[in-house]
Amino acid sequence: MRNKLWFLTSVSLKRKIKTKWFLAANILLAIVIVAGINIDTIITTFGGEFDKKTQVYIVDKTGYSYDMIKEGLIASSKGMSENKESSFKVKKVEKTEKEVKKLVDEKDALGMIVTFSETEPIKVKIVSKDYLKTLDASMIKSVLTQVRSSLTLSKMGLTPDQMKEIYKDISIEYTYTKDDVKNGEENEHMIMSTVFPIVILPFFMLTIFLVQMIGAEVNDEKTTRGMEIIISNVSPKTHFFSKVLAGNIFVLGQGLLLFLYAGIGLCIRSFMGGENITGGFASEIGDTINQVMASSIGDKLIYIIPLTLLLMILTFVAYSLLAGVLASMTTNIEDFQQLQTPIMIISLVGYYLSILANVFGGSIFIKICAYIPFISAILAPSLLVLGQFSIVEMLISIILTLVTIFLLIHYGLRIYKVGILNYSSKDLWKKMFKALKN
Repeated sequence: MRNKLWFLTSVSLKRKIKTKWFLAANILLAIVIVAGINIDTIITTFGGEFDKKTQVYIVDKTGYSYDMIKEGLIASSKGMSENKESSFKVKKVEKTEKEVKKLVDEKDALGMIVTFSETEPIKVKIVSKDYLKTLDASMIKSVLTQVRSSLTLSKMGLTPDQMKEIYKDISIEYTYTKDDVKNGEENEHMIMSTVFPIVILPFFMLTIFLVQMIGAEVNDEKTTRGMEIIISNVSPKTHFFSKVLAGNIFVLGQGLLLFLYAGIGLCIRSFMGGENITGGFASEIGDTINQVMASSIGDKLIYIIPLTLLLMILTFVAYSLLAGVLASMTTNIEDFQQLQTPIMIISLVGYYLSILANVFGGSIFIKICAYIPFISAILAPSLLVLGQFSIVEMLISIILTLVTIFLLIHYGLRIYKVGILNYSSKDLWKKMFKALKN
């Protein structure tokens, strides 16, 4: 049996790997991932300029707004820049609105005309050649709003020192009564709760791929009548396990290839000396991750990562077993696609719950869902990171997934034996329930 199992598994893997589509798809994936990581270098090579500063010409008809706007633009853009340089070049000019428009067209710059207003401290008209970049528009609006507030407070007779006190960030001291919650780790906790659902996104995508792949292969053997030849030489049990084993090996291998492509892209980026297109966000996130690793959350990753990987692998097995059983009940790929829709919905619900877990912290509903096999691999690790799940509860999720695998093997195999040689959808469910009773 063991020799036949490995033979069928190797045949199934070869059918998946030794195809032009597999080679073409992985070449395309490698190109897309490597190119995506180095997108700024590629665009710059073809004429794009990510480090080009935005020239801003300011016409200040108030006589007191220019310095405040200039300082605000430079300070705000420095905070968003990885090399701590301002992305704005600000210059004061004495021109009419028509002359400003001409200057903006010639220099591909940004014009700002600041005048008096009857109802507001200042009135600003922005002149640009095209739509503003989202980040630039956000920063400019924020700076102008702050300038307006400062001028309003100044008009009320407040001194600069008093205005600084008003704008000063409040100092908040956190105290927690729970023993395992420590002070000073609020930002790290928030980052982890946001990043973790993104980290497990590849698992969600590979799960969908696994279910579709096993279903397609079983249906292909049924529609071509190749199933009859196979089952006449091996037992349904051996055939069933070979599909599950081959599918999981293939998906895990594909996942490792994706990480390999990302590693190659990062190595190329490092070799070419590329800077990060996301600017200061990258360095700030990097600093935060370093803080997380140095905190108690970093210590927790020592057991969070192994438990998460174990639960994910077991969930892959559970999904593949379920996909094999459902595929055996169908007579064509269209029927299987209808059956797999509930599986996809369940997975999607688990993924969205993992994103919302921090919003609905302490919810009994989400905690119960984290025990449910098939979605626990997505939801339980998120709750573990958030501190809403303990190691014992995580182990319970793993045990429940193991129980599900046992039930799928024990009862699913009975259905599989009947279903793989059934080519009629008539009374199919009756046959399945009869097989379960027997």
